[in-house]
Amino acid sequence: MTLIIDDSRPIFVQIAERIEDDIIQGRLPEEAQVPSKNEFASFYQINPATAAKGVNLLVDEGILYKKRGIGMFVATGARSVLVEKRKEQFFEQYVVTMMREAKKLGISADQLTEMIRRGEAK
Repeated sequence: MTLIIDDSRPIFVQIAERIEDDIIQGRLPEEAQVPSKNEFASFYQINPATAAKGVNLLVDEGILYKKRGIGMFVATGARSVLVEKRKEQFFEQYVVTMMREAKKLGISADQLTEMIRRGEAK
């Protein structure tokens, strides 16, 4: 587990995103147990309440669920839900922003497509 703390964003959000990344990339498959809040706190040297807040974000979204007395687990279907969520975020953050800038610069859809193809080659 590697987490580079970004001081511009809350740590609990970064913990939640790290878990999401692990689920999307298959390191935490569905029904796998997630490290405990104390394990996160110890590993990242943060307050357990901060780690719990990150985990609880994902519980609230239905990505994780608790087995009483055992721990937190990845919910069935979590990966597909996260992939769709991230695709929408990607669209909003990058595609919409790119289209606005392209319009300002007079870049046509064909030119933009060619730029994307050039980017794939790099």
